[in-house]
Amino acid sequence: MLKKYYEKINKKSRGAKMKVYLDNGATTKTDSVVVKAMLPYFVKNYGNASSLHYQGLDAKKAIDDARKKFAEYINAAPEEIIFTSGGTESDNMSILGVVNYHKERKEQVHIITSTIEHPAVLNTCKHLELEGIEVSYINVDSEGVLKLDELKSAIKPYTRLITIMHANNEIGTIQPIKEIGDIAKAHSIIFHSDAVQSFTKLKIDVKELNIHLMSFSAHKIHGPKGIGALYIKKGTSIKPLYFGGAHEFKKRPGTENVTGIIGFVKAIELVKQEELKSMEKLRDRLIEGLLQVPHSMLNGSKDKRLCNNANVGFEYIEGEGLLMHLSQKGICVSTGSACSSKSLEPSHVLAALGLKHEVIHGTLRFTLSRYTTEKEIDYTIKSVKAVVKKLRKFSPLKEGVVYTAVDGEEDHHHDIVE
Repeated sequence: MLKKYYEKINKKSRGAKMKVYLDNGATTKTDSVVVKAMLPYFVKNYGNASSLHYQGLDAKKAIDDARKKFAEYINAAPEEIIFTSGGTESDNMSILGVVNYHKERKEQVHIITSTIEHPAVLNTCKHLELEGIEVSYINVDSEGVLKLDELKSAIKPYTRLITIMHANNEIGTIQPIKEIGDIAKAHSIIFHSDAVQSFTKLKIDVKELNIHLMSFSAHKIHGPKGIGALYIKKGTSIKPLYFGGAHEFKKRPGTENVTGIIGFVKAIELVKQEELKSMEKLRDRLIEGLLQVPHSMLNGSKDKRLCNNANVGFEYIEGEGLLMHLSQKGICVSTGSACSSKSLEPSHVLAALGLKHEVIHGTLRFTLSRYTTEKEIDYTIKSVKAVVKKLRKFSPLKEGVVYTAVDGEEDHHHDIVE
């Protein structure tokens, strides 16, 4: 029954007059220039980079050149860049790598993280707790900014790792990682940061930020899926997760994903500052329009926010219902983190902000890209207003809500059915 319902929804969605993709925090369209750069390494220069013949040497040179460009972008050395399958693997390599290094030496281990980390970090930490590793979860304020005083108080003599994301994937809040890096440095603690959402949107200088480990992913920046990277500062001691050949400086064995690496770096090269400013302008236009909806609220920081993120809560309706109705209008958004959208549990990020469950369940995440247009934003605002108004007529979540006029319409008062 449910399958037929979703098939009906999808059919209507595909027939929508206008298509608007605002789920770029989940994944992005691969740029056609990126695809073009990758194609030769699928069908012409397809050698294994570990082979000694000319095809292999050509592949190795392509990787070396790409690694150098990637390193320069974050002020690192080429040998400090390890290519992985994506952000999740990079997060796991960092956390498990540090822990296993100290466990091998029979040393006590304590990790500090936050309550709003990506599941790739949180679930890894929860797994380690089952193995007896001590983990402290630092709270955030009502805008999602880490409480630095709480972080400082949590440090123990055997704290081996601090892992705090650069910017949150759900609410877009940018964390004070420079200050966190300074704290970690002062206590000789390894600092890891997940930069999957912030990469290319914010300046990253790993030396200036006192970073030891940093995770990246290509498919969030118009690159291909299945390729990521991990910055490992020279001298940082971590154990590899896998065992095999001597690939990636003996830290990540397995035949290199040459096509993915080429595509990742090409995507970095295509980033333009003016496009980031355009995204920020459109983001503000979207937020301003959505907050005209009665009983709506912006989640996260008002000023310390990624240029492409707008997370807005709408009271008295279910976010999933709003999402599906918008999908029928050709608009793609998210009810939270796409990595955990199949879960019925309320967003742990929004819960950490102190929001009530009924508000959390009425929240949508809108994430823009460089392809987003003003016309699409205006269409989205208009559609959200119409759908929210429609859904609230039948919502069981609140009785007797009074709705004010929007877009010059007459005032309407609707009694919500219990």
